[in-house]
Amino acid sequence: MPRNPINIEVLEVLDAIDRRGSFAKAAEEMNKATSAVSYAVQKLEDQLDIAVFQRQGRRSVLTPAGRLILAEGRGILQSTARLANMAIEVATGWEPRINVAVESHQSYPVFFTQLREFLEEHPTVEIDICESVLNGGWDALEQGRVDLIVGSPGPVPLQKGYRTIPLLPSELVPVIACDHVLAGLVAKPEALAAALPKVRRVITHDTSVVDIARSAGLGSEQQSFYVQNIDQKVEAILAGIGVGHLPRERIQQQLDKGALIALDLTDRSDRENFLAWKISNKGKGLKALTGRLSAVLGKKR
Repeated sequence: MPRNPINIEVLEVLDAIDRRGSFAKAAEEMNKATSAVSYAVQKLEDQLDIAVFQRQGRRSVLTPAGRLILAEGRGILQSTARLANMAIEVATGWEPRINVAVESHQSYPVFFTQLREFLEEHPTVEIDICESVLNGGWDALEQGRVDLIVGSPGPVPLQKGYRTIPLLPSELVPVIACDHVLAGLVAKPEALAAALPKVRRVITHDTSVVDIARSAGLGSEQQSFYVQNIDQKVEAILAGIGVGHLPRERIQQQLDKGALIALDLTDRSDRENFLAWKISNKGKGLKALTGRLSAVLGKKR
């Protein structure tokens, strides 16, 4: 099989000629003789048996075939540059990818803002996000499916080799839809307390695969309606299917508009949650990311 005449060096030559507008200026940028640049183009044309440039007055412009080579070639140049940077970072302790499980109750705007700023500083690191609920984050961390969990609730599993940082608590508010059949009892605490055990509760599935799944919130004697994530839980409660706890920061707008009504229950509380990773994970990317997240989301002492 004949050797492919299109290589990184000739792609760099074509790119420089196109950007600078002439063979001479391209040669100057690349610190080459003009004859060397011309030879590289001529060799490519001879080996492919096509014209890459054509004369238009005093200028050499790309032919349609030349434009195709350059357009695709610039993608190759970008990929090879990125590959080189990734190889350097991996060799110096920077992992190419960080898998993160974020608890469904977490504040997404704050979380993703921090990820954007992290990626602006470290563009070669890939981030893979999944959502976890209750024990699901600890399960994913133990099984090695993720490198970092953000906002997973306590208690912290013991003797697992985890490094943990307490995060700001999530305020979970028990709510009911304004048009639910029992919404009129909100102003009647005794009647509400008597009726509530018969009201269906909306529950987000624990994403744990190995550990025992758990639930949190209202009493277990109620009928249940299960959903996969907090967005579904919000919509299910708004539709009047049942009641449940939701993070205030995710529903403040609905509370302000009166679409959801907070229930005055004695079990309303702030839930302890954590940032956690395995102590054995020494990646520099993980260290930088956890430092950024803990500075913004961590509990102030």
